[in-house]
Amino acid sequence: MKKNLHKILKYLFNITFFLFFVVVTLLGITLFLHHKPTWRLSSEVTKEEKSTEQENRVAVDGKDIKTGLLDDKGIEVVIFNCTRCHSAKLITQNRANRQGWLAMIRWMQSSQNLWDLGENEKIILDYLEKNYAPEKQGRRKNLSNIEWYKLD
Repeated sequence: MKKNLHKILKYLFNITFFLFFVVVTLLGITLFLHHKPTWRLSSEVTKEEKSTEQENRVAVDGKDIKTGLLDDKGIEVVIFNCTRCHSAKLITQNRANRQGWLAMIRWMQSSQNLWDLGENEKIILDYLEKNYAPEKQGRRKNLSNIEWYKLD
């Protein structure tokens, strides 16, 4: 009796697993076929798409609300070229001088299939050099306005 129950449970598990696999596969295919790709080259983005995205861009406290990038000249070019492949957080968490940023771009071009940026490279490097240069700060700032208390 136990062997029959074990066989039935194993059979039900196999059927359930197979049906789950089929549903997940069909869902993946559906999403793939209906997903609008965002990985197009910046040269393939139409002027209408660029102007629509520029109009929809909102900056609060000097930062682009969608990406978190500092709002400054050249931000649109950075958004269109850099965030097509990776999050803007990869930019905001890094600091480098112009040569460092150029080295990162060259690395992405040689190993990550980043396209030739053409005229946009200078704009991107100007933006990154100005807004994400190394910070000249030794240690953390001193704490201030602290109410200390004694531990008993």
